[in-house]
Amino acid sequence: MTNRWKLGSRPVRLAGMDIDPDFQPLETERLILRRSRPEDAEAISTYRSDPEVNRHQGWERTDADGIRDEIKVMAARTPGEPGGWVQLSLLEREDGSLVGDVGFTHADGEPGVIKIGYTVAPVFQGVGYASEAVAAIVAYAFERLGATVVRAYASAENIASIRVAEKAGMRLMERFEHHSDGETWHGVRYEVRRDGASSS
Repeated sequence: MTNRWKLGSRPVRLAGMDIDPDFQPLETERLILRRSRPEDAEAISTYRSDPEVNRHQGWERTDADGIRDEIKVMAARTPGEPGGWVQLSLLEREDGSLVGDVGFTHADGEPGVIKIGYTVAPVFQGVGYASEAVAAIVAYAFERLGATVVRAYASAENIASIRVAEKAGMRLMERFEHHSDGETWHGVRYEVRRDGASSS
């Protein structure tokens, strides 16, 4: 797999990490990862509204209008700057089909730590797209943004998501419980360090 992006101007250091004002789409063997656009909202809403997808996620809204509004807010952020998520849509290089999305953000109060999230539409699952995209994001976070740790959270029941994290070189760091409205959510935290060693 190859990851290609134009380096453009020199990165700007902010809050312990570089920002990327000249972001260029990331390319892998089969995918293009570009900034999400408002016109992506309908496709994203379709798979985020799927009960099997939604039960492992924490989105407040999965309707197209809500997703479109979120994309517009995220589009104003520069990759690497603190203050919220940046989202990329995953497109098949062969025909441009939108197959999923990935997002990344600073971990609050932890300089150098980037959190990521990823979703692939059910119809495109099982062919390695999530692993391919996450590997590209991890490389981008380390090589372009200067992150020292990339982190992913998942439901302890979401075996597919855990496998994606492990394929990206992440190690299990923590198992935890979250209690809300009388329900208990069991989660896991995975991380990989820039030097390849598991973080402590």
